[in-house]
Amino acid sequence: MTDVPADPVVTPLTDVPSTRCTPREWVDEAVRRILADAQRSADTHLLPVPVPGCPDVDLYLKDESTHPTGSLKHRLARSLVLHALVNGLVGPRTTLVEASSGSTAVSEAYFARLLGLPFVAVMARTTSAAKIALIEREGGRCHLVDDPSEVYDAARSLADQGDAHYLDQFTYAERATDWRGNNTIASSTFEQLSLERHPVPAWVVVGAGTGGTSATIGRYVRYRGLPTRLAVVDPEGSAFLTAFRDPDGADGEPRGRGSRIEGIGRPRVEPSFVPTVVDRMLGVPDAASVAAMHVLAERTGLRSGPSTGTNLYGALYLACELQREGGGSIVTLLCDPAERYTTTYGDPRWAHEQGLDTAPYARVLHHAFDTGEWSG
Repeated sequence: MTDVPADPVVTPLTDVPSTRCTPREWVDEAVRRILADAQRSADTHLLPVPVPGCPDVDLYLKDESTHPTGSLKHRLARSLVLHALVNGLVGPRTTLVEASSGSTAVSEAYFARLLGLPFVAVMARTTSAAKIALIEREGGRCHLVDDPSEVYDAARSLADQGDAHYLDQFTYAERATDWRGNNTIASSTFEQLSLERHPVPAWVVVGAGTGGTSATIGRYVRYRGLPTRLAVVDPEGSAFLTAFRDPDGADGEPRGRGSRIEGIGRPRVEPSFVPTVVDRMLGVPDAASVAAMHVLAERTGLRSGPSTGTNLYGALYLACELQREGGGSIVTLLCDPAERYTTTYGDPRWAHEQGLDTAPYARVLHHAFDTGEWSG
């Protein structure tokens, strides 16, 4: 005879609402507002840049300065805020916090105001009044610290006080963006190239600040099985090029003094930088970056900031190389407008005071444009 088991002990259902849960109606509305903002903003243009000396090479600039907040970082800020919303980290009374003194903070302040949320940018006390004004214009508040290396810890500390969330662009940039597509910078660029002479670019050239853009593009081309290679250009003083040369030492510790080219280059290897999806890195002198932003304006009338100059310098170097190899196309980015730099990089007197001799690099660039030969 088989024993009949005793009735099991039934444990009552315990219904405990999550302490991190936010009102779904508010989150749904917040996501709708952000997606609506994206939908009514036309995609950024892909602009051809004539290079007479390289007749078999088509060079393009994707003009990210046309976003509502005027820079490439608009995409990143949108992705970071959406990532926080759908993960239940932001509610109707949450203060958004970021460690940034530049374009990312401007764009995040824009999205915070769109949602009716406070925004605080943590930055060094030496940050220019012009930058602070841009962030405040979008409704943000600036929290100043004496030591630039303290911005990360200060942002975390602020976020730990009450209902606040640290967006942390340097950690979440590479994971907040859907690199498979969904109107990312990668999918948009390749769709815009589809009817061109060389629809699949040989190279995409970008700088790295957080590393999010390079991670998105590098993953996308592998996911799509495309032969496109990714080149990351890095300014003086940045840690990324050192980490790429020595991957075993890429431990996130400070490796450089930091970059003088705003928006790209970091004194440490940021968590969002993914060197394994990068095919090549090029170090670009600061004076070359500044020279290139001016040469671009002279050649095309397109006025940009210095990180665009860094991109152009590397892209033109690869264009000369690609011309010798038989031709193809190259895409790089116009990151933000020159208007943000009229009293700094855009002023020859300022550049001279900083010890930036741009003339030799301007000659290299003009020679490359006209002959397809790199003389640097």
